[in-house]
Amino acid sequence: MKTKSLRGRDFLAETDFTREEIETVLAVAERLKMERAMGIYHDTILRSKTLFMLFYNQSLRTRNSFEAGMTQLGGHAHFLDPTKIYTPALEGKEVAYSTERVSDVARVLSRMGDAIAIRCYGDPVEWEYGGANKLLREFAKWSDIPILNMEDDIYHPFQGLADVLTVKENFGGFKGVNFTMSWAYSPSVHKPRAVPQSAILYATMLGANVTLAHPPEMALAPDIIAKCEEYATAAGGSFRITHDFAEGIKDAHVVYPKAWCPVQIYKPPVGDDDIEAAQRIFDSHKDWKCTEELMDTADKEAIYMHCLPADRAYEVSNYVIDKTEGPGWRSVVFDEAENRLHVQKAVMSLVM
Repeated sequence: MKTKSLRGRDFLAETDFTREEIETVLAVAERLKMERAMGIYHDTILRSKTLFMLFYNQSLRTRNSFEAGMTQLGGHAHFLDPTKIYTPALEGKEVAYSTERVSDVARVLSRMGDAIAIRCYGDPVEWEYGGANKLLREFAKWSDIPILNMEDDIYHPFQGLADVLTVKENFGGFKGVNFTMSWAYSPSVHKPRAVPQSAILYATMLGANVTLAHPPEMALAPDIIAKCEEYATAAGGSFRITHDFAEGIKDAHVVYPKAWCPVQIYKPPVGDDDIEAAQRIFDSHKDWKCTEELMDTADKEAIYMHCLPADRAYEVSNYVIDKTEGPGWRSVVFDEAENRLHVQKAVMSLVM
């Protein structure tokens, strides 16, 4: 376990941390989860500390797991709706009487609390790929307290932590585990890349055999793919890409099918700002749906994962997502959702 203090660190992307540091976070999460199940309370860890939560996007699991986590650690979480405050904006993006520069917001909140958590992607940054990540890093530049990424347009580091904690609980580790992250069809193209990108980054970092399955038009960011290849080599796992949905699921221990948007939706120079083209691409791959028949081709003890909310009947059949008990493969989506609470408590305990 990494014993050097992580106190004061921002948690913006998994790539900002070493494998040893991520393993420390997972170990702390496991301990906090076990002790809470035993009735051991942790309300002195962050006693009287404050987390400001700034949501540019809606949330169920993220908001409630952070709020519950802060309560369990003895602190308090403040929910901030950007439309009900002066919306924090980057320099050059301000609108008189309705926004306030990020540099000012960050320094004010730094005087009043102990960390700032932010969720921002998609419409609030007009689908400029990297725009939300830039916003978070501007907060980090000016803040004297940790900035926590509750999902931006590149990374979802807390969801990724919950994902790999769930894998570890089911398989004891990552060596020899076949982890398939796959695209799946949804009627909505407004699906950021952050979840799949964080999932494959963590899984390769920790040494799993990772398969990324998607139609050719659904490629993820080249720098993320390059980092996964680097991680896989360093950790002794593997990383490959396939454009065959069924082949990607065959013999997998972890099956994680989820929609994400094609590059066409993003503003230039990354994309074409063409939602209609993105929708046509989506609609040409309606057969990318996780069914019982496909799950039967995975490893007999496979787990089905999804970050939720899932687009039922499109991304996945009701039978697959609701089969939470054996024998054979099963869905662990609610264990995965619960683990958001435990990994976030671990990170907050370490950095706050």
